[in-house]
Amino acid sequence: MDMRISPSRLSGAVDAVSSKSFAHRLLICAALAQKETRIRIHGMSDDVLSTIQCIKAMGCAVKIERTEILVSPAQERPAGAVELDCGQSASTARFLMPVAARLFEKFSMTGQGRLPKRPMHPLCEAMERAGCRFDNDHLPLTCEGKMASGNFKIGGDVSSQFASGLLLALPLMDAGSSVEIVGHLESAGYVNMTVEAIALFGVAIEKNEDGAYRITGNRRYDSPGLAVPEGDWSNAAFFLCSGAMGGGAVTVRGLSTGSEQRDKEVVDALGRFGAKVEVDEAAGTVSASSSGRLRATEIDATHVTDLIPALAVVASVAEGETRIVNAQRLRFKESDRIKSTCAMLSALGADARATSDGIVIRGKQRLRGGVVNGAGDHRIVMAAATAACACERQVLIEDFLSVNKSYPTFFGDFKTLKGISDVV
Repeated sequence: MDMRISPSRLSGAVDAVSSKSFAHRLLICAALAQKETRIRIHGMSDDVLSTIQCIKAMGCAVKIERTEILVSPAQERPAGAVELDCGQSASTARFLMPVAARLFEKFSMTGQGRLPKRPMHPLCEAMERAGCRFDNDHLPLTCEGKMASGNFKIGGDVSSQFASGLLLALPLMDAGSSVEIVGHLESAGYVNMTVEAIALFGVAIEKNEDGAYRITGNRRYDSPGLAVPEGDWSNAAFFLCSGAMGGGAVTVRGLSTGSEQRDKEVVDALGRFGAKVEVDEAAGTVSASSSGRLRATEIDATHVTDLIPALAVVASVAEGETRIVNAQRLRFKESDRIKSTCAMLSALGADARATSDGIVIRGKQRLRGGVVNGAGDHRIVMAAATAACACERQVLIEDFLSVNKSYPTFFGDFKTLKGISDVV
């Protein structure tokens, strides 16, 4: 199915959908707790549903209501080999692999889309040193042998999700364990988010002066009864970028500037582009609007890879040359996002070219419009819709349904903000 978007300037206010990053962590903690947990959520995505299906396969009972997910921990773990289908969610796979290896003697894990091509070998190697045996270092795979306690070392240059998965499993160990991150840690804020989620369930993980995370063994996850994930900065960024490109102010409600989500850096990035950004911490709102001609800037993608498609759209109509650097990890997302972001912008008339580690974009006053391939990537679809706000002609997004991975109600909110879109 395709989505046709007519040029329009967005304005108004919408509520941020719940952070799927936080929701994954809360669901897994709830699955490991001793009593049921209600997770209040605004917006259900395919990735979150993948985690729900996996914890159900691990023996939990899950009831999905309109605005809440009720998780009842397993009364008895399934016998035999457990099969976990992670859909297209890398978070689900990387978080649950160590947890499943601690709970079960044998399990298999599968994935769809590009997930089988996304790196898993650093986590497999760390777990093999703790007694696990894998038949593959990428999905699909089978793991045998329960993971033992110990001192885990994991590289931080591929994904912070490997460290987060190990941290989620540490409280289940028989003895004290630690996770040491070797080298530079990408997206460090998301490891802090994991520690925060675990602490919400009554388990404190200490970070030593040497940077290692440590915990004593045989700890119990204690449900707080109700858990509420934060608003999602990654998805809110698309609408904030639309506001920055002109029209009226766009406001997103339910965002916390104290969040560990590094994508809150969209506020600073838009400011450097020359947009007007207003943050009301007490109200939890962020508003973005144009303050005149946008100007080029440099964007370091090290900790904000998910922002790059949206910020690249802003750069396409910013005067001068914007350089996006340190974005190598974009090549291992739902699409090769360096390639797919450049292809999306070029299809709409922008001047964008890929480099070895990022993108160089020369801004124009307006984009032309045209046909964009969604590339099976939710963030490319949302970026194309954002770009349509700066186009002279209609934009047709092919294969737009991949938006369901993180933000199924995106086009509904797009219309709330006076966007014009129709399924064709």
